[in-house]
Amino acid sequence: MIACPDCGTLQELPRLPLGAAAICPACDSHLERTSGRSVVAAFSCAFSTFVLLFPANLLPLMSVGMLGTHRSSHIASGVTMLWTHQHPLVAALVCAFVIVFPFLRFGILSVVLGCVLLRTVPRWLGRAFRWTQHLDLWAMPDVFLIATAVGYSRVRANLPVTIHWGGVCFIAAALLCMLSRATLDRRTVWRAVGGERNASGDRPIISCTSCDLVVPAEREGTACPRCALRLSARRPDSVLRTVALGTAAAALYLPANIYPMSTDLQMGHLVPHRIIDGIRELIQAGLWPLAILISCTSIAIPALKLAGLGWFVVSVRRRSPTPREWLVRKTKLYRLIDEIGRWSNVDVFTVAVFLPLLQFGSLATASAGTGEPAFLLVVVLTMIASRAFDPRLLWDAAEGAAEGAAEGAPA
Repeated sequence: MIACPDCGTLQELPRLPLGAAAICPACDSHLERTSGRSVVAAFSCAFSTFVLLFPANLLPLMSVGMLGTHRSSHIASGVTMLWTHQHPLVAALVCAFVIVFPFLRFGILSVVLGCVLLRTVPRWLGRAFRWTQHLDLWAMPDVFLIATAVGYSRVRANLPVTIHWGGVCFIAAALLCMLSRATLDRRTVWRAVGGERNASGDRPIISCTSCDLVVPAEREGTACPRCALRLSARRPDSVLRTVALGTAAAALYLPANIYPMSTDLQMGHLVPHRIIDGIRELIQAGLWPLAILISCTSIAIPALKLAGLGWFVVSVRRRSPTPREWLVRKTKLYRLIDEIGRWSNVDVFTVAVFLPLLQFGSLATASAGTGEPAFLLVVVLTMIASRAFDPRLLWDAAEGAAEGAAEGAPA
């Protein structure tokens, strides 16, 4: 017995056969899938990713040459250049997203899945798996891979680029990272940590906001017996935190698009590059797919997240009656916003990729622009805001409005 994490509807999940899916009848959310899911496959992908991250970080990714001078880049060299160019916040966040968090997530996930396969359940297993789920949003080798492809294309249009073994290992690690996300059977892992319980009688119940475990309502404020998260009926201060974070992100959205993400020194002339300038260059180079990708990740997705989160907050505050089909659409939009938010980091990571490669003195030199910190903060703040918002509040508000209308109706 679990409660749907998107609408709060109580669900009784049977053991699903291979290739089946359990879908919430209220909000159409996929509660569990067995097609393509395997603990063995997820462990293999996670452990392989963890191992490949070592050579990917230690060996050079790629190199370029100009007039007999060569420059090579590592993953960490972009972080170093950002720090050197007086962008410590950007450098710290890129280091966390691309280096630190991937090592943590796939190292811990390998240990957790190994324990599940060995049928060993230490006390810390639930807490460890919960942390891997939190880190899933912030560990971004897959996003950095797309940024590397964009950076490679931008540099390759003017200079010869050579991909080294570090780049090959990183490509393999990023692809395996995506496979591990696709094959991970989260419900099976949670059942191995601690099985779901049936709701007994008419006692009020709540569900854990992390592992969806159903527990008696009187346990609110204590630690979840399965994942050790502090239990609460809904995410604490959800609307207030969403409004605060969304407002801060909206204030930074225009500076992020007006100011340059990077500045190039070409033959003694400074050439600023805003997001729109990078898109125009990709179009002029005939790289339409990458131009469309950057347009979506850097302009459309942040705007969609801000507009969507604003719509959700207004819906909760107004508490107006909402038809079920609109609630389902809002819930699906929330899931989309929550999932795609991390891909907006492509533009920030692209700068970190080509920055170490374009350091040729007065001939050609690249530096980070003033718009990059603003844009990165927009992405991070909207990601945190989407996680702070609780989509079950949309259903609570609609239910409360319907009950109020029924009570106010004439007999």
